[in-house]
Amino acid sequence: MSRSRAAVVLAVLSLAACSGEQPGRVAGPPASSSASSAPAPESFTLVATGDVLVHQGGRLTGGAEQPDGSHDFRPVFAPVAGIIGAADLAICHLETPVAPEGGPYRGYPSFAVQPEIVDALAGAGYDLCSTASNHSLDDGFEGLVRTIDALRSAGIAPSGTYRSQAESTAATLVDVDGVRVGHVAATFGLNGVPLPPGREWSVDVVEPPDVEAMLAAAARARAAGAQMVVATLHCCREYQHDPTAAQDAAVRTLVASPDVDLVLGHHAHVVQPFELVEGEWVAHGLGNHLAEHATRGHPTEDSVAARFTFTRGPDGRFAVSRAEAVPLTIDLGPDAVRIVPAGPEAFARIAAVLDRRGAVADGLEVVPG
Repeated sequence: MSRSRAAVVLAVLSLAACSGEQPGRVAGPPASSSASSAPAPESFTLVATGDVLVHQGGRLTGGAEQPDGSHDFRPVFAPVAGIIGAADLAICHLETPVAPEGGPYRGYPSFAVQPEIVDALAGAGYDLCSTASNHSLDDGFEGLVRTIDALRSAGIAPSGTYRSQAESTAATLVDVDGVRVGHVAATFGLNGVPLPPGREWSVDVVEPPDVEAMLAAAARARAAGAQMVVATLHCCREYQHDPTAAQDAAVRTLVASPDVDLVLGHHAHVVQPFELVEGEWVAHGLGNHLAEHATRGHPTEDSVAARFTFTRGPDGRFAVSRAEAVPLTIDLGPDAVRIVPAGPEAFARIAAVLDRRGAVADGLEVVPG
């Protein structure tokens, strides 16, 4: 939700409250009394983007480095901040943990990245970030906790990783001008890193096509008052435009649930199709929102901002009334990296992938940024 237009109230509401546990609270400005008494909207917009990976030693970190050794990634997002900030709810996918301020920093294959990336995400207008990925434990449990703390301090709700067992059984809810939106997230694996002994709850891990844990989390969100629920799945095969069979099966299980209203996909690092499945929209893979792979001119530089308008129906439930996709690219300039709306060639390339399963005929609008 654009912080310039409305107060953001982010809460994690625990169903365990009846046992005496207190619900966690995500930092954010309180809603004004007039805003809280206003009627909830009949519709709202949601924007979701792809993987955020801060690779080290290239133009991305070099262009962001300041004379004092700190980093400023805000200019990276400036060309698309209008798309993000204009949404009532903006969701990102922070794939990697953040390091302590000043480092040391690491890139692929085991990340610990500049914490200033969180400030840039907040500045661009993000409200919530899924954090369950195969890199969630790259910097151990301490890095996982550090990342959650950084997001919360910036007023961004994390989803899919947890500092305590109580948090892992809570429902992540975001208030969108009076509409409670739930979010669940999970990853297919952790690159062989074991879950910390005694803290197996720290990352939501599923093995597609089995996504029962995500369904249980979605049910908890509904029971906690969510009026619609978004599910983010981090899987399955990298650098492939077409979803795997396990990915397809997992997605169909999610959309078959009455508790899930939208499914978002990450991890492939390339754009994958949008699809209308049993009347619900699925963005199988949003591509890399921010990354700097060694190969130039590769589909890993393509991504998409998924924009969905949700409207309240006669039954009181919210459903997608408009589905849009805004093709984006990562501009690897000579001295810096920027995320920009796709030019004509990239736009056509991305649009073709998005429509591989007939999404345009089903109502998807592929629009310029």
